[in-house]
Amino acid sequence: MAAGAWRMRILTAARCVRESPGMPFRRNTCRLAFAGLLAFAAAGGLVGCAQNAATGRNQFTAFVSPEEEAKIGREQHPQVLAEFGGAYDNPKVAAYVQKVGETLVAHSELKGQAFRFTVINSDIYNAFALPGGYVYITRGLLALMSSEAELASVLGHEIGHVTARHTAERISRTQAANIFSSILGVGVAILTGSGDAGNLAAQASGGGAAVWLAGFSREQEFEADKLGVRYMAADGYDPREAADMLSKLGDGVRLSMKELGRPPETADEFSIMQSHPRTTDRVVAATDAARAQGMVVAPNARVGESEYFDAIEGMAYGGDAESGFIRGSVFTHPKLRFRFEAPKGFRIVNGEDAVRATGPDDASLQLDARQAPRGVEPADFLVGVWAKGVRLQNVERIQINGLPAATGSVRMNGQKGQVELRLVAIKHPDGSYYRLMFVTPAAAGTKFTDAFRRATYSFRALSESEARAAEPLRMRIVTVRAGDTHESLARRMANQDGFELERFRIYNGLKPGEALAPGRRVKIVAER
Repeated sequence: MAAGAWRMRILTAARCVRESPGMPFRRNTCRLAFAGLLAFAAAGGLVGCAQNAATGRNQFTAFVSPEEEAKIGREQHPQVLAEFGGAYDNPKVAAYVQKVGETLVAHSELKGQAFRFTVINSDIYNAFALPGGYVYITRGLLALMSSEAELASVLGHEIGHVTARHTAERISRTQAANIFSSILGVGVAILTGSGDAGNLAAQASGGGAAVWLAGFSREQEFEADKLGVRYMAADGYDPREAADMLSKLGDGVRLSMKELGRPPETADEFSIMQSHPRTTDRVVAATDAARAQGMVVAPNARVGESEYFDAIEGMAYGGDAESGFIRGSVFTHPKLRFRFEAPKGFRIVNGEDAVRATGPDDASLQLDARQAPRGVEPADFLVGVWAKGVRLQNVERIQINGLPAATGSVRMNGQKGQVELRLVAIKHPDGSYYRLMFVTPAAAGTKFTDAFRRATYSFRALSESEARAAEPLRMRIVTVRAGDTHESLARRMANQDGFELERFRIYNGLKPGEALAPGRRVKIVAER
């Protein structure tokens, strides 16, 4: 903050002392003002700074010690798994990612600290880290990659955020700002009415572990890039793969938006391009800066394409039969025996506790399951169990593909203003209840009414034979034969939706017209 602002705060505190003799309330206010001044000094980095061994930069981390970072990671790890789909149950893939991550950590400033690398069972393109050495990468991002060096570039970047203590820095600055704001009497209150209404509002507002996807500053991203390429080079990888990976990632995100019917230049909140807003030029600049600071790249730096392909062969694409899988806008859960289709343009994320989908204009939906006492009918479950204490409007009994159901609506205050909630309780043949909640910002009016109605009536139970026959797609590695072309191999892709050629090229890092030499290995998405 500018010196003038500092001077104004000091003068205000001094004036408070002069004007408050014999007035206990004002005296307390003055003490708070001076306490706030101290908190402001801390937030400004005048106290509580220490030099970071990885970056060499003085940083303010007074509110979070390394021990507290480890505690945050341990406590938040289960929540991250619950919100983002759980760990992908594939020992081969999990062990491979852990091994690559550990070799990078061995070249970092925290080489004595245990790191935990987890593959998230989700098709979104993302990777992120918790303090204390918890690093996550999605199955979807692994499907996009084509080499061990590309994997190392992403893991190295996330390790860099941990070694640079970026989350501790962000938390400390936020804590200092919160303390200062509360001392000065700046408060924020959320009015949710009854406890039940509050729970409903919390469901509609989202949040939870997704806070860890909040973006870092530009300086922090640059630091993580420098550290990541440094760790890559020290482990023998070609750091240029970091820029190539980011370019491929940009192409993948743009294709994802086109698949959803959104402008290709946009990125949703689950994308790594949103949580890590980096550019190829900045990664190249970070690599150059690391070289200038002494980074040495081996003349025969490795890429590791063959090792990577061996590791991901057979990996599920779109999810698995145990936890449910996504094909386009359709979510199928063979084990729980149901299917459901989200509206066009909505991004589906399969969490351990719920299926969530986000769409344009902050519209969203959530689908989860709950047990109810035997004999409870849908309308009773809706009004007396799920939305107990909430004044639902327009409650009615309906049938959804032969299943008894009930629906009702309520308007509530959300984080960004008023929202309209449409609740649908569906009784499954196994006796459990499936809860569909559609959230529409009040400003959107009836824009999503028809789309949400179609989504409601897309829910149906699966027969035993349908459940047994439902299989997820798989990543397969095939060898190019003489006469194979981009187009012929793209026709072997299982998801024929008009984007198969573009998807094939992006997943294999190919440019239009680039020759395919016989014997080369490439990735396709296949039925089995």
